[in-house]
Amino acid sequence: MTLKEKFKREMCQCIEDAEPLLLYLQGKLAEDFSFRLEYQKWYSKALKIVEFLGSDRFEEFKSYYEINPKRKEASVGNYCIQDYFKGILPSHWSATESCAKSEVFLNVLNQVTILVSIKDRVDWVISDMQTHLLVKIQKTELKSAKKLLEINIRASGVIAGVVLERHLLNVLKNRKIDLKGKSKTISNLNDLLDEHNLVKKATWRRIQSLADTRNDCAHDNKEEPTKEDVKELLSGVSWIIGNVF
Repeated sequence: MTLKEKFKREMCQCIEDAEPLLLYLQGKLAEDFSFRLEYQKWYSKALKIVEFLGSDRFEEFKSYYEINPKRKEASVGNYCIQDYFKGILPSHWSATESCAKSEVFLNVLNQVTILVSIKDRVDWVISDMQTHLLVKIQKTELKSAKKLLEINIRASGVIAGVVLERHLLNVLKNRKIDLKGKSKTISNLNDLLDEHNLVKKATWRRIQSLADTRNDCAHDNKEEPTKEDVKELLSGVSWIIGNVF
């Protein structure tokens, strides 16, 4: 099971787990249902999901549960789930738990609605996270290749070539572009980027030039790669990572 699949399953399960909470607040479950315990378990899980997928809705999600320390009294506009657990009733209502339950029901329903609204973010949030992680790894590898340049020019160029190849492959993967059975060489990957109009011609030519330098480093060609050639390769790969995605 992939990370995306696992997260989607957890998300769907969390939404389903809210159903008995809402049923209880509507009086459709037996009174022996432990709302306090079941809600706290649900909230802890849901809070982490919203923090990860919907940081823009995180404070709103918490506000339905947490008491606002700046408020003067509990009322219809600011009554929250924490009030209910503390036995606090809105000041201007008659002291009945059913009124409090109605308000808590709306708060929980709003939290569930937020979860549902960010459900479709799983794909792009996970992809974005993986892309950022890959870029971080690539930059570390390029730093290693630069240090290696003073010791072994060919080895430095080969590492830079691997970083470039992996980056182009990831770009195509994120765009859901089929390799059509082609081998994963820099030239083939570059041609696919060009075919789908993902790079300008100038960028395509630059990548082809970088691929040539990489090949000179990887194979025992007649022409020996120079230190300046590999410096240009390292610089070019760094530029591609930051501009082609």
